Amino acid sequence: MRGDEDVLVEQRLGELAGGLRGPTRLKADLLTEARHALLDAVEAYREVGLSPAEAERRAVAEFGSPGQLLPGYQAELAAGALRGLALRALAVAVVLTAGGDLTWRGSSWSDGPRPPEAYLLLSASMNAIWALIAGLALAGLLLGFLAARYGSSRLARLARLAGFGLSGGLAGGLLAGIALFGWSVSLWEAALTWPPMIIGAVLAGAGWFALARAARHWLLTGC
Repeated sequence: MRGDEDVLVEQRLGELAGGLRGPTRLKADLLTEARHALLDAVEAYREVGLSPAEAERRAVAEFGSPGQLLPGYQAELAAGALRGLALRALAVAVVLTAGGDLTWRGSSWSDGPRPPEAYLLLSASMNAIWALIAGLALAGLLLGFLAARYGSSRLARLARLAGFGLSGGLAGGLLAGIALFGWSVSLWEAALTWPPMIIGAVLAGAGWFALARAARHWLLTGC
């Protein structure tokens, strides 16, 4: 249980929480680490003979003001949110690229009339779109890791650009996927009752929902 002597600690943590933008879970993790660091500092000062009030005052002062702390904490939030978005994008890219053709295999219309060339071009472009998304996701992960490891602001800016590119690529992929699905249904009404197609649509919808949440979280921290 927090004692009365922790009031300044909680006040500083509240100031940090109010200035940070990003996913609730990531914010909570950062604030928990900050609380532990502050309380450890308070305890260390008490062990050398300072009063509880003075120990807390000194620990909070040395920890830093919100103006000093917020840029670094916000950068950590942005990096964590980009990492989550990139990992989800990679997972969805692999699943949809590998499983896309399976939704059509063995269908009653697969041996029917050849679809329009524009449809075939759009269908073929989906693999290229997902390859681009996967590449941007890997770039974001690598640049974010290197930026954190070496403390490079230049690498952090490049990671941010990769994040914006990834978000744009996902938006384009979503629009292309919706267009392809709608066009497929207009060409083959039986697609709406084909079990693999239904399963694929449900899985794709779940994947896009997770990606939309992750992209929103990153944009809140990265913009």
